[in-house]
Amino acid sequence: MVKPLPPVQAPETLDSAASWRQALNPAVYLVSVLPGLGVLLLAGGQPIWLGGLAAGTFAVVLLQHGINLLNDVSDWRLGADGEKYDSWVRVHGQSTRIAALHGFVSLAAGAATGLGLLILGERLWILAVAAPLVVLGYLYNAGSRPLSYTHLGEWVTGLCYGPGVFGCLYLLAGLPFTADILWGSLSFGALAMALLLSHQPPQIETDRQAGKRSFAVRYGAQRTEQTARILYLIFALPLVVPLTQRLGGLSETGWIAAVLVALSTALVWSTVPRPPRILIPAAGLILGTLAVSWV
Repeated sequence: MVKPLPPVQAPETLDSAASWRQALNPAVYLVSVLPGLGVLLLAGGQPIWLGGLAAGTFAVVLLQHGINLLNDVSDWRLGADGEKYDSWVRVHGQSTRIAALHGFVSLAAGAATGLGLLILGERLWILAVAAPLVVLGYLYNAGSRPLSYTHLGEWVTGLCYGPGVFGCLYLLAGLPFTADILWGSLSFGALAMALLLSHQPPQIETDRQAGKRSFAVRYGAQRTEQTARILYLIFALPLVVPLTQRLGGLSETGWIAAVLVALSTALVWSTVPRPPRILIPAAGLILGTLAVSWV
């Protein structure tokens, strides 16, 4: 049996207010916001339920927040991330009970918001897709051997953010089932996996000692970083196909979209992948192509 690592004491200068700001880390929630913007991007000029899309994206942020909290609780209990000073468990005075309660409240709020939107928009049938993936997201951190500690962790993340987040937001917005939902699901599933892999290399030793079988533990830092780059490319390329077609193929706007994809991917490939170096180029790509499509 693997013994949990003793928690590392936070610096005395880290007061409560500062730890809340650090633990929240707003930039991380881009991984939930970008799929909503991706739906808006791929919708083109088609009419959509914009208010429902915005509220649905907020519900996804609440779900991500809850899962982040439960992930910190799971890691704390099992001995991983002992060096993580911005853990939500530290924010709550090293109480896993309070941190878990915080996480469940956020999950419940996100689920209630999403369910309310499905009822309001008369789209309850989307539950057939959403509900199993919400349960899968919960199992990612649940129990003594959560999915995040197995070789399935990365695949679960891709499923939850691809078909789960993008796919459900696409359908909630009222868009028809076309190839765009498949392109978008592939794209944002790959982005979430790239972000997860970029987070793993600095934590290989503590994860290994805690019994976590993450991709980085199994294959090492170098291969993990290279795979994160490839996954970012898989995120970017599925966007350029429908975008260049919608923006006029090889017209000026189509070329601009293709160049933005190339620049974004080159930026990621030229650095050591870490979460900000994945999320910032991804946000720039989505916002840039949205601006091009509206010109």
